[in-house]
Amino acid sequence: MLVALLPGDGIGPEVIVEAVRVLEALDIHGLIFEEAPIGGAAYKEYGHPLPDKTLDLAKRADAILFGAVGDPDCDALERHLRPEQAILGVRKELQLFANLRPANLFPELADASALRPEIARDIDVMIVRELTGDVYFGEKGMRTTDDGLRQGYDIMAYDEAEIARIARAGFETAQARRCKLCSVDKANVLETSQLWRDVMVEVSADYPDVELRHMYVDNAAMQLVRDPGQFDTIVTGNLFGDILSDLASMCAGSIGMLPSASLDAGGKGLYEPVHGSAPDIAGEGKANPLATILSAAMMLRYSLDMSQPADRIEQAVAKALADGLRTADLGGSATTRQAGDAVIAALAH
Repeated sequence: MLVALLPGDGIGPEVIVEAVRVLEALDIHGLIFEEAPIGGAAYKEYGHPLPDKTLDLAKRADAILFGAVGDPDCDALERHLRPEQAILGVRKELQLFANLRPANLFPELADASALRPEIARDIDVMIVRELTGDVYFGEKGMRTTDDGLRQGYDIMAYDEAEIARIARAGFETAQARRCKLCSVDKANVLETSQLWRDVMVEVSADYPDVELRHMYVDNAAMQLVRDPGQFDTIVTGNLFGDILSDLASMCAGSIGMLPSASLDAGGKGLYEPVHGSAPDIAGEGKANPLATILSAAMMLRYSLDMSQPADRIEQAVAKALADGLRTADLGGSATTRQAGDAVIAALAH
């Protein structure tokens, strides 16, 4: 089984190293790693954020473990050459249309949540975000109005097949949890969202065991802070999912704790921490690698059909936290390497 390692920029290489150390500690037979550059690092070496050799590896691999992209040195580049375009390109080329982002609070981190502990402890939600459509992939550009003013535009668009595909992913995810699905849109003002809602209702007929409700995105953001325990599974579009998943991460204690999976129709996936490249702390040993380690657990479970070692990793992270592990984002002083050491030590017990 080939795992592509795409460390990327900023703290990406640091957190990937720790996730690989944890995977190697499991001593899984037949697991092979191959690394390639992506993002700003790739641009500086090859003149493009997603070189052909990197895309080829991503296509050949059984799963992809991804760090982060984003480099301030590249901010002035044309948009198609910026580091962030690399991850969008991989998602599009591999048709990784379904992003799964779990947000649940480890009991030991209740005080780290932005919410009061009695509210934060109830959060246990899976956000299913559509990844290959919406304003991120729609027509975009700059133009001049009749009045001579510069105007930027980004077109939000979904067709019914794209919506039905992510709807089914949402319903099936809910079936594996508590059979409650909340579809988030903005149907009161957006035609795209009205179609989204219509298709969600149509697809729901195939999942009579799942309770479906609808919620406007602004209300959903408020409710995630007010009463996160009311949600089980959320399904939404690319833009709204991007915002809501980051909001949920702070409810769960820290953005450094949340893993994610981006899947195609067959179960192949790219696994990455929700946090970005954090160039301000890169190389200082301050990055929290737990989100990447938990992403590796998701990789074992969803793409490599290895639920038992995935469970072991998640249990080891929980034990390390219970034993007092705290990185800087969690109010402690443990380094990136010390966090990896703590998880590996917990695996041995």
